[in-house]
Amino acid sequence: MEKAVSWKKILILAIAVCLFAGIIVKCNQFQKTPLASYKGQKYEKAVVTKIIKDNLAEDGSRYGTQKVLVKMTTGTYKGKEKQAINPSGTLFGADCKVGARIIVIVNKSGTNVGFTVYSQDRTMAIYGFALIFAAVVCAIGGKKGVYAILSLVFAFACIIGIMFPMMYRGISPIVLTIIVAVLTTIVTLGLLGGYSSKTVSAILGTAIGVVIAAVAAMAFGKAAGITGYNVSDIEALNYVGQNTKIKIGELLFAGIIISALGAVMDVGMSIASTIQEIYETDKTLSMKRLFVSGINVGRDMMGTMTNTLIFAYVGGAMTTLVINYAYDLSYRQLANSYVIGIEIMQGLSGSLGVVLTVPITALIASFLAVRKK
Repeated sequence: MEKAVSWKKILILAIAVCLFAGIIVKCNQFQKTPLASYKGQKYEKAVVTKIIKDNLAEDGSRYGTQKVLVKMTTGTYKGKEKQAINPSGTLFGADCKVGARIIVIVNKSGTNVGFTVYSQDRTMAIYGFALIFAAVVCAIGGKKGVYAILSLVFAFACIIGIMFPMMYRGISPIVLTIIVAVLTTIVTLGLLGGYSSKTVSAILGTAIGVVIAAVAAMAFGKAAGITGYNVSDIEALNYVGQNTKIKIGELLFAGIIISALGAVMDVGMSIASTIQEIYETDKTLSMKRLFVSGINVGRDMMGTMTNTLIFAYVGGAMTTLVINYAYDLSYRQLANSYVIGIEIMQGLSGSLGVVLTVPITALIASFLAVRKK
């Protein structure tokens, strides 16, 4: 009997995975509008074999460009040695030494081919740290750690494979983000806690909390005169908006929803789990008593979760904030600048979603727990 149930679960999971893959494929069946010309340009891997001309000065700084000999490891010129120019910039180029693994831009125009060092090859570092992260989560979390990694992969696939393509097709980023947030919450909390009344409470509480964060952000933006067109990279976004169907004015608020999702989900699951455990310990407790217990636990979490969001936003805007501090800008100038206004809007609206998730989840969880009687 157990074996039959197990096969049934595997079959359902396989069908669900196939359907999800089919949705991703369907969402990506369109042609992108070219925004820049990349004809004749490719990014390939290479290894530095010789420093032909160095640009290291006596003071230890680099000026001008460096000429290096590289051995191509991918692409049309794989296995061949080519001379490349290495610009000593802060955003482009690399600290080239013999044996260094780099990314080279291969520019081909007719019969002329140029090779320019783009950056250090960071792919192995990215993959390595990703594997270390997954291994640590699985080692500490066990089976639930594996489920946590699977839910993270699912969330990433939803964002890259569904949300971005549908935004590109002209669907509202805010609506899409809410849908993806709810779908991710259902899968994540379902994998971690199983599908029970506890999970249902956490899912509903998280979904409502995320929507509250979005509504709060839009209300703040309306009151403060802040729109999605007041972001720092609006020139590039305007160009994208003029040539695609992306509703760039909604991207700012969609980002706030995604940013708040993790903290709101954490609070929702914690409150739902706490109330379920309390009820399992004493099933004579009333709905009111369970609700009050959930609120008491939530009060301890509010401070840490709101701090988490505020610190995350401050960390993301650290360079801008330090620049403003160094220039000693006046209070009125800072308080009324778009950059500071947007950061405050993000922090407060996300925190409001976290705080209100506590009573909402506590109410739903206590109601469902007592209802089982």
